[in-house]
Amino acid sequence: MATLKDIANKAGVSTSTVSRVLNYDTTLSVGEETKRKIFEVAEELEYKSKKQPANKTKGTLAIVNWYSEAEELQDIYYMSIRLGAEKRAKALGYTYYRVYKQSDFIEEADIRGILAIGKFSPNQVKELQSHNVPLCFVDYLPDEEIDSVVVNFKKAMRQNIDYLLEQGHTKIGFIGGKESFSDGTGRWEDPREKIVREYLESKKLYHDASFFIGDFTVEDGKKNMLSALETLNGNQRPTAFIAANDAIAIGCLKALYQKDIKVPEEISIIGFNDISPAKYISPSLTTVKVYTEEMGSSGIGLLQERIEENRDVQKTVIMSTKHIERESTSKKRRI
Repeated sequence: MATLKDIANKAGVSTSTVSRVLNYDTTLSVGEETKRKIFEVAEELEYKSKKQPANKTKGTLAIVNWYSEAEELQDIYYMSIRLGAEKRAKALGYTYYRVYKQSDFIEEADIRGILAIGKFSPNQVKELQSHNVPLCFVDYLPDEEIDSVVVNFKKAMRQNIDYLLEQGHTKIGFIGGKESFSDGTGRWEDPREKIVREYLESKKLYHDASFFIGDFTVEDGKKNMLSALETLNGNQRPTAFIAANDAIAIGCLKALYQKDIKVPEEISIIGFNDISPAKYISPSLTTVKVYTEEMGSSGIGLLQERIEENRDVQKTVIMSTKHIERESTSKKRRI
């Protein structure tokens, strides 16, 4: 694991600045470029590619992000996927350019393929298909027969609940997020929320009042946890919350600290993704590790198969996850 000093040295900033950025300290006055550099270095030090770049370029790939550059700093999950994709593309001998708004797509004469990272509406999917080059989605499974790389959410979320049950928790809450397609044509339904609801129902432990939904941000995680603390008292209050991503979970920790509620003694928190700040915050965050760098790398690999091997059979790669236990969950509780 890289230290704060390692990140600070490579990013050219102080250790204190790195710590405050990774803890999403809103009182810190630094520019977005500095924040981006720190997050990118933190992710880069976690992902060490053994592949060496090819000497000759094979053409250009477009890496299309559904998040804007500013949104990428609020939830660095997609940044991590992008960095993994860029490193694999470079190692395979491709140049690339980033597209943060699909409407700003730059036509390149030698474009060989498109990697689309994030959630895209049916209209956006069709628009990307219209370029008539190999296309692969990462973190999204479109209805059409298109290559994609996705996460096994069902297994991961069920494992989270089973883990909490083993610790003796029987009152489990959920704090999730909602997102809309960037073209304004509709909303994306997060499967994690649905899976948690259904699995808790099957255990006869589901309580609608313990579910809070906002945005996938630190700010909304904090806001929704404060709402939970205000509206759920005594026997109603969950002893553990599952957050839909680490940004939300970090916000939850901030709210609990503000209200002087001890973690994990009084409330346990589990995140999702294992972004780089998860291990540096206090208490460090128990979470589900999603192999984001490998997702981006695998997406580029699927494009390579289409471009260089003329594969014409659709593939979907389902990535596994790993439970990472840290300080935000307690040892086995006495029932």
